[in-house]
Amino acid sequence: MSFRFLPDAPVNAVRMPIGQTVLLDPALRPEGACIEVLEGMARVYCPCEETEGMTLAFLQPGDQLRTDRLCSEGVCVEALTPVVFSTDAEASSLAGFDPVNEWTLQLLRIRHLGNAEQRLHALLSLLVRRLGRRCGDWCDLPFRLTHERIGELIGATRVTTTRMISKIRQAELLEVPTGELGLRISPALVESAPLAAAS
Repeated sequence: MSFRFLPDAPVNAVRMPIGQTVLLDPALRPEGACIEVLEGMARVYCPCEETEGMTLAFLQPGDQLRTDRLCSEGVCVEALTPVVFSTDAEASSLAGFDPVNEWTLQLLRIRHLGNAEQRLHALLSLLVRRLGRRCGDWCDLPFRLTHERIGELIGATRVTTTRMISKIRQAELLEVPTGELGLRISPALVESAPLAAAS
């Protein structure tokens, strides 16, 4: 796994192209430090050897990641779209709301659904509700995840994930526009998902 390290001094605009990853090492950050996403969307994942690549959360503009609440090995932040974030943000209390904890809880709830189809359905709905937007007849998600990554999120193999996604595409509930970075998902799929009311 390769990643970029952040400078020791606070920076108010770190830019990352799609696919680039930074390692946030809590040992190198001052206590109470946090990063704040200013533009774009990112995935937060665990770099630990035992759980390498396990997704913990997704971040969007305005979300903060407290670096003092990480495991001793830190976390990685991967740009899903071009990302700009600040490393000199002041941690906001927001009445105790923590976007990373909230995402981790939602992803855990999805993993406990009965079968892989329900988990995929709930994941797509959660991603659209939290990170997407309604555009006419479709809901747009501004990034794509690999079938392997989706499989990791729902506890299924890549092969099973590919088969289920093909089935959803054949039902015309999901489109992968050629030449675009994102996905289009049917509002009917989003609204009928398990756990949709709670996300």
